[in-house]
Amino acid sequence: MKKVILIGAQGKMGQAALTGLQKHHVITASRSGNGTDYQVDITDKKSLKALFEKVGPFDAVVNTVGYCEYADFTDMTDEQWDATVQSKMIGQINLVKVGLEFINDGGSFTLISGILNVKPIPMAIADATTSGAIDTFVRCVAHELPRSIRINVINPTVLEEAWDVYGDMMPGFQPVPGTLVGKAFERSVDGFITGQVIFVDA
Repeated sequence: MKKVILIGAQGKMGQAALTGLQKHHVITASRSGNGTDYQVDITDKKSLKALFEKVGPFDAVVNTVGYCEYADFTDMTDEQWDATVQSKMIGQINLVKVGLEFINDGGSFTLISGILNVKPIPMAIADATTSGAIDTFVRCVAHELPRSIRINVINPTVLEEAWDVYGDMMPGFQPVPGTLVGKAFERSVDGFITGQVIFVDA
C-alpha cells in the first residue's frame, strides 16, 4: 500500500482517478478543501509546500486539476491565457518542483493533460497548448528526476460522466468511462514506466 496524494479529488477526473487507487492510502486535496482532507492551490508554491509538510512523507502525487479558459484565439485575452497557463501548465510544474523536496525515493508524479492537443476543437486553443506543454514536460523531465522518482501524464478524452457538460463542444468524440481512465492512473502509480504520455481514447 502506497501513500498517495490525490489533488482534485472532488472533480469528475479526480473521481475517475480514485477508482484506480483503491488499494492505496489516498489523501485527498482540492482548491476549495470542501469534502477533502486538505486545501491546496497548485498555482501557489507556498500552498503546495504547506500541503506536503502537513501530509508528511508520501509515495505518489496524482494531479487531476488544471483550470482552462475557452475562447476563439482571436478573442482570447491576456488574462484568459494567463489563468490557463498558470494553472494547467505552471501549476503542475510547480507541483513537481516543490514535491521533489518531500516525496519518497522511488515515488511517482502523475499529471493531467488532455486529448485536445491531439484532436483540436474550436475555442480550446489554451487547453490544447498547455496540454501539449505538459506532455512535453513529462517526456523530458523524466530524464532529470533524482532518486529513481518517476513521472507520467494521463492524456484522456472526455469522460462519460462529464459528457453532459462537454458533449456539445466535442461533436464526433466518443466519451470513455471514468473507470477506464482510472486504469491509466493505476498503471502510472503502480507500474514502472516513466516519461510516458498515457493516452485514454475511444
